[in-house]
Amino acid sequence: MTVLSCSLDRLFFSTYRPRHHLPSPINYGSNFKIISSQNPLKKNIAFQKSKSTPKKTTKISSSSDSAAISTTKKTFHGLCYVVGDNIDTDQIIPAEYLTLVPSNPHEYEKLGSYALIGLPSSYTARFVEPNNTKTKYSLVIGGDNFGCGSSREHAPVALGAAGAVAVVAESYARIFFRNSVATGEVYPLESEVRICEECKTGDTVTIELGEDKLINHTTGKEYKLKPIGDAGPVIDAGGIFAYARKTGMIPSQAA
Repeated sequence: MTVLSCSLDRLFFSTYRPRHHLPSPINYGSNFKIISSQNPLKKNIAFQKSKSTPKKTTKISSSSDSAAISTTKKTFHGLCYVVGDNIDTDQIIPAEYLTLVPSNPHEYEKLGSYALIGLPSSYTARFVEPNNTKTKYSLVIGGDNFGCGSSREHAPVALGAAGAVAVVAESYARIFFRNSVATGEVYPLESEVRICEECKTGDTVTIELGEDKLINHTTGKEYKLKPIGDAGPVIDAGGIFAYARKTGMIPSQAA
C-alpha cells in the first residue's frame, strides 16, 4: 500500500496543480495512504473511436507509453450540463445521501439519481430528472474551483453513477481531482478558457482526448483542453487499484 500511495502522489502532483493551492508539492510522508478502491459496479462507459483506431484491449502493459494509448484515442459525445464557479461537494452530492454504499448495486444506482441535486433553485434544469437514476447529460462543464468542500469520494462516484463520463472545468479542488482519478468514475479535464460562459445546458458537445479539444456542435466553436496526462490510463483502468493490478504494482486478484 505504501508503494501504491507514493506512486499515486507522484501521479497527481506531476499531473495537476490547482491554482487555489500552493504551487509546490506537499510532502505527506511515508505514512500517507489513499483509502480507495475500484468500484466493481461501474459499467463501461460508452465512447466513440475513430474508424482507424484499433479496438481497446482490456490489458494495460507496464509501459507508460502503452498504457496511454487507450486514453488518447477516446472520444466522448453527448449533451452537456453547465454549472458555474465553486461547485462544492455538498452541491454534487449532499451529506444526507452519503449513507448509500457504492459497492451495493442498488445503492450505487440510487446514488447517481441524487447527483448535483444540491444545486440552488437558480438551476432550472435538473441534472437527473425526478424518478430517474440516469442523466441525459453525459458531460459536465464547470467554472473555477469545481469540487471544493469536503473530501467525500461519493462526489465523483455520484456523477459517474448517474452516467457522466467527464467534467470539463476551469480548475478543480485538488481532492476532487484526486478522487476522480482514484475511483476511475469521471475524467476531470481542464479548459484553457471559461467554457462555462460560452456553453449552455443542452448543447451538443464532443471531447477529443487525443487532440485535447472540446467541440460545441450547437455553437460551432472549438476549445483547447489541457492534457489529462498520466492520470488518463488510471481512469481507463477503472481506478488506481485496478491500474496498479494491471501494471503489476500490486498482485492481481486472480493471483
